[in-house]
Amino acid sequence: MYRPLRRAGLEVIPDAVPDGTMPFVFGYRPEDIVGRFSHRYETPRLIERLNEDWYDLAVSSGLLDHQREFLVRLPHGTHTHQAVLRRQNQHYGRRAAPEVWTRVRLLDRWDIMGRGAASAFLGIRAGHPGFGMMALDSSVYISCSTGEAGVDVSAVAHPARSENVLQYLEWYAHWDYPRADKELQRRIAVWLAGRAPDAISSSDR
Repeated sequence: MYRPLRRAGLEVIPDAVPDGTMPFVFGYRPEDIVGRFSHRYETPRLIERLNEDWYDLAVSSGLLDHQREFLVRLPHGTHTHQAVLRRQNQHYGRRAAPEVWTRVRLLDRWDIMGRGAASAFLGIRAGHPGFGMMALDSSVYISCSTGEAGVDVSAVAHPARSENVLQYLEWYAHWDYPRADKELQRRIAVWLAGRAPDAISSSDR
């Protein structure tokens, strides 16, 4: 895993995810989004445009710290259609590997949307990325998904404080469904139970 990511310009920093990082982000709504962009597949210079806009969003939203470090969910964050189908088909056979945060540093030479997406860890092929990234202090989450017509990227502010996200996590942690990721449910439940009192939203009281 490390070599393909390094070719994409991401240096993996093992065992360095900050304590208390929320294990999963989903369920956000338009009011949680602080930045976004989309490009259709026929866009000229697609990979270059995606890279440029991702970097602009990463800088403006605060994804990168002073050493250009952040977290990325591996092997996939926001799944592409192909990744979703692959996981569903594995239900009765070998289960997909659990998704976890990994700390990385952005190197001087990088290509997230090209070589990164082609690595199978940040997408399904070059120009078809799919991933989730978060700032070390959890202040912003960036999701990238490959759709039927193009690529959509959104930045979510303070996901750990979003009532929409927290309500979704509460629901997922107790979802009684055979195909639910039991390990992820357990980690979400532990994180929810361990939140600091001042981080609990008014909807939880």
